Amino acid sequence: MHHLLSPKVHGIIDYLAVAMLAVAPALFGFAGIAAYLCYASAVGLLGLSLLTAYPLGIAHVIPFTIHGGIEVGMTLALVAAPWLFGFSDVPAARNFFLISGVALGAVYLATNYKAADSYRKERPIAVTRESYGWRT
Repeated sequence: MHHLLSPKVHGIIDYLAVAMLAVAPALFGFAGIAAYLCYASAVGLLGLSLLTAYPLGIAHVIPFTIHGGIEVGMTLALVAAPWLFGFSDVPAARNFFLISGVALGAVYLATNYKAADSYRKERPIAVTRESYGWRT
């Protein structure tokens, strides 16, 4: 499959998705657990985006390919959430989560994840016993 989205365009979409997740409950008129899940997803996606090694990331800690894998999980979670959390009978919330999940999946499929490799730090963080202060 030809990947249409560059890392920069993907980043723009990520930040737009953060904004949409944050305002969706007020915009579409749903509350309760669906609203809380929107807010939590917005915070999580914001953190992921800020830490990702791509043009719009700040810390460049998380490889863009890992970012993509997390988004696959988020796609599945968004689609399943209405039934897992009991709001499938609230059309506005259910439809928002389904459409958001499908849209996120489409962004995943259309993104060139290898194009952001140059944004990774020269020396990635190594998780070793010594990095935790353990002696060997």
